[in-house]
Amino acid sequence: MNQSESKDIQTISLLRVAGYGLLMLAFFDFSQILVPPRFTNPTWEFQMMGSLVERVPVPLIGLVLVFYGDLSYRRKLETTILKLFSWVSLALGVLFLLLIPLGVNNTWRLYNRNTAQINYQSSQQLSQIQQFKGRLAQATTEEDMNQLFAALNPQERSPEIKNTEDFKKKLLAEIGKAEKIVTTQNQTTRQNMRLSLIKSSLKWNLGALVSATLFVWIWHATRWARRKRSKSIHN
Repeated sequence: MNQSESKDIQTISLLRVAGYGLLMLAFFDFSQILVPPRFTNPTWEFQMMGSLVERVPVPLIGLVLVFYGDLSYRRKLETTILKLFSWVSLALGVLFLLLIPLGVNNTWRLYNRNTAQINYQSSQQLSQIQQFKGRLAQATTEEDMNQLFAALNPQERSPEIKNTEDFKKKLLAEIGKAEKIVTTQNQTTRQNMRLSLIKSSLKWNLGALVSATLFVWIWHATRWARRKRSKSIHN
């Protein structure tokens, strides 16, 4: 064995060891993401999918490094491990492919659930405003007006009331502003939620598709590792 070949062996061995290390780290990451499982929980399933997709580069690079050099300078036991990793690549490809319909379904479920929560919070606030309007309509004394003003503006000092009707109109105007603010906030919150959900869904679903394609490609490209051989591989 000449010096050049010796350096090649060292380089290949170094890359393969790094690959095995990356695969171990990926296994730890995936285990942490999947345990404990909370299936049927759309939030957990959606975040789980995103976490898996965002960590795909580590196992991809690890597999490429492990398979580097084909069967050159391999021990017999390592050829069995390579065969296993080749099938693992296919399994991961299928897994990420199956994540796509799950991601689409959870996007829709989360959108409906979040929209319902936002609408419920807004309806509660609007209901309180309507109750306040009813109390204002029944208010007749200066004390009633001061109580309503304090409820509407808890951090401000109650002003001197010279004309109850004018003061009522002022409170009604403030209530109208509060009503518009609640309605505007509802629309803004729903728009932001929808945009954020769509961006995450597109990123993770497309990422899952790319990941599935790459893992299946690795499985296809490593068919040499799955072939039966009668001769043992030299060290």
